[in-house]
This record gives sequence, C-alpha cells and structure tokens, in this order.
Amino acid sequence: MSDYMKNALLGASKTKNKTATGVPDFNIEKYDIPVVIEDKLGIKKLIDANKDGVIKTDDKAISSFAVNGAVWYAKNMISNGKYREVIAIGVAGDDISNAEISVHYVYGYGLETVKAMPTFKNFSFLENKETFARFYEEAQLTIGEKHKILVNSKTNLGNHAKKLNKMLHLHDISVAERVLYVSGMLLSMQNVFDDEGNLKIRGLTVDDLNGFASDGERDGQIILRKISSFLKERNIPEDKTKVMLNSFNIIAFNPQRDIPIKLDAEVSKLLKNQSSINKQIFTFIYENIYKRLDEFKGHLDVMGELYSSFLKYALGDGKELGIVLTPPYVTKMMCEIIGINQNSRVLDLTTGSAGFLISAMEMMIDDVENTYTRGSTEFKNKVKNIKSNQLFGVEKNANMYTLAATNMILRGDGSSNILMDDALTLKTELLEEFNADKFLLNPPYSKEENGQPFFEHGLDYMEKGGLAAIIIQDSAGSGKAVKTNKSILKKHTLVASIKMPTDLFQPMA
Repeated sequence: MSDYMKNALLGASKTKNKTATGVPDFNIEKYDIPVVIEDKLGIKKLIDANKDGVIKTDDKAISSFAVNGAVWYAKNMISNGKYREVIAIGVAGDDISNAEISVHYVYGYGLETVKAMPTFKNFSFLENKETFARFYEEAQLTIGEKHKILVNSKTNLGNHAKKLNKMLHLHDISVAERVLYVSGMLLSMQNVFDDEGNLKIRGLTVDDLNGFASDGERDGQIILRKISSFLKERNIPEDKTKVMLNSFNIIAFNPQRDIPIKLDAEVSKLLKNQSSINKQIFTFIYENIYKRLDEFKGHLDVMGELYSSFLKYALGDGKELGIVLTPPYVTKMMCEIIGINQNSRVLDLTTGSAGFLISAMEMMIDDVENTYTRGSTEFKNKVKNIKSNQLFGVEKNANMYTLAATNMILRGDGSSNILMDDALTLKTELLEEFNADKFLLNPPYSKEENGQPFFEHGLDYMEKGGLAAIIIQDSAGSGKAVKTNKSILKKHTLVASIKMPTDLFQPMA
C-alpha cells in the first residue's frame, strides 16, 4: 500500500476507537481509481443492509461483513480528502463452489453515495486497463442518478437543518447568526494539504474541544483560531480574511456558550459528558453535515440551503433580513439554458451565497471532465483556471459575502473573484476586463425598479453575443420597471420568457 493510500485510511481502523490506519484485506492502485477488497469466511457474511438496501455502518456490521467493511474503508478514503471515488468489493463464501463477490462504486461519505454494480459477479473487470475502463464507464452516474442525488441531498440537508435550527434556537442564537455558525465551524474542520497531497494542517475534530472556561482556551476561541489559520494556509487574501473573521467572531464572542451544560437530545448519542453549547453544535455539524459534504455535492448550494432552512424553520419568517436565495434546481436549469461550458466567463452581480456560481462551476468542471482525463495535468490546470479566472461575483452584504466565500472555499476554491462591493458603483474596468459571456442574476427586488438596474448594468458589460438568464418579479415586467426595461430593450435582445410557479421561493417571496 502506498503512503498516499495509508494517509487516506488514517483513522479508518475498524477497531473500537478507530484512530489507527485502516488496512483492507487487499488493495489495488494500478488504475486511476483505487480498489479495496474485504473477504469473510461464510456466505452469510457478504453484506448487511437495511430493508431499503442501505449498507449498514455500525461497528458490528463493518467488522463482521465483507461489503460493509470495504465500503467503510472507501468512505473514509473519500472523507479524508484524498480520493473522490473508490471501488469497494466484498467477497464471502464457504468454499470455492459457494462464494460470491459484491462490487460497489463509492463516490462520497454519505449513506446514499454508494452504487451497487450487480452485473459484475467476478474479478475479470480488474484484468487490465481496458476491462477496468469499461467497468468504470458503466459505474459512472447517469443524469437521472445525479438528479436523484440532488433531490435526496436537498431533503437530507433540510432534515439536518431543521434539527440544527431547533438546537440553535434553544440556545438563543439568532437567525442571522445561525448560518455563520455553521459555515465557520465547517471551515474549522477542513484539513489542509500541500500540492503533493500530504497533510499540512489537520482540521478540528470533536475531541479538540474541551470546554475550558479560561480565556484563550474556550471552545469558541479554539474554533475561531482554527478558521484563521485555515484561511492563512489557503492563501486567502488578507482583505477577504478580515471580513470573514469579523463575521465569524460571533462564535467566540459569548463566553456563556463555552460553559459545559446538559447535552441536547440531538447529540446525546454522540457525546458522553456535559459539553459547551459550542461543542454540542460543532459535534452535530461534524457528524451530520461535514462528513457528508460530498453527499450534498453537484449543484447544491450548501450554505444557501442551510440559510433558507433556518429562515423557514425560524419563529419569524426572516423577511427583515431581505434576502431571497435561488433554489439549486433553478440555478442548474438557468445554467443549462444559456449553455455554460468549460470556456464560459460567468458573472453574478448579486451573488448571495454563490448558488449561481456554484452551479456554473460544477457544469464547467463536468465539461472539462468530458474533454480531459480526470487527474491529468490538463484537467487540473483547466479546473484551476475556471475557479481562479472564469467566475466573477459581487455581494454587498458582509455576512452573505462571508457565506459565498466559504461556499467556494469548501469546494476547493480559495481564489475566486467574489468581491464585497456595491455592483452598481463597482469600478467599471473590473467588469470590462472580465468581459463576461454568461450572466446569471436574481436581483434584490426591494431596490429601484425591482432590481432591474442590476440586470441592465451586467448586460452592458457583457461580450457581444453573450447570453444572460435573469429572474425578475412579474411586476418588474408589467409596469413597475418601464424606464429600465425600455433602456435594456434598446440595446439587448429578449430571447424568451419562462413563467415559474408562485411558490418557488417559499418561505421568502
């Protein structure tokens, strides 16, 4: 086993404490994707799954059943940030005439990020690169499967958000603070790797928080320091870091939240002793969101979804915050309508939590993957350029700016062009230099003429022949924004108008 795989299996031991390096019975590293194999004596020891077919991950299952053990190793290799996908194989039998193998494609840490490959009943697909390539082509997720993941992930994230929101409400953490708590803690959990994939800085874990009351050692202060060191190691610009830390300071601001208290029901099975409010919140996020970030992948705007859920389940409706976020299925659709690809230069002048930019980035990277082999130098360089130079966002609200930056950083991007500024007074040379050919926007409807001036401003700085997809209110198109709309239509061409359901943006509008 290579040192790289050993690092990926760090903390994946099937022993009770799970602190040592996991060691699969067999492993293969000759292909682009690693293969781990577990074997058990006895045909009944092949797999343990629930009635819905979900592979169990409790200690007994992963130590006693072949598939469960292999999938456990695969998920930890992904969770540790070393791999995006792993092939997990379980083998069990009584003798040579009564044995079975079960092959699974694992593409995340979450419960539903495992795809069974029932047509592969022996090891022949591992014979050479050609046979493995044919297997991998079949293993790849279809459009339908990806859509199902998006829908299920949104539901799962909503369920976690509902429970977390209740916890935060019980501990008197305001609606405006809640999503900053989540995003800040998620940043503190991130590992930092060098260019060779070696661990430089380990992210915080639950065991790092001890509930000390002394100033400087409080749980909230430990979390804030780790956020700061993470941003520094990732070379996040100083001005962006300053704004983000100022928003995240709420985590460490109140010493009362660092005093050990009785465990909340949602974490009573995860912690043994009384813990601080900050540690309890951290633990819930670590187990239910951080470990499953990859399950919420694709076009799902994690920060935006959490934010919307907190507003939805909060006692008030959150209208005083004046922010409406676009659902992920809409951002994805709008990206598809205007044909975003790997060469697009995408602009969003009211970025919010970066939902549009995330959908655009995912679509651009998918297009790169169809052109270059994943992991190749060409692939890495193209993806790096997309993240660094082909996405441009502007957000005026400091807290939303922090969420947008965090959202991009959590997706491996620390240098995206998201600026904290007023889009309408932004230096025009920045927009001229970027020269967007794709423009996505859900403007603030409370502004002049229902936000239509943001629409016109972006269009005026686009490359000729570029395409834009904009969300507007009915009233903006039927009388309340006549001046701006006439000005727009003198210079630009309306291609199509799509009527959307009235309840699309519940609970906000």
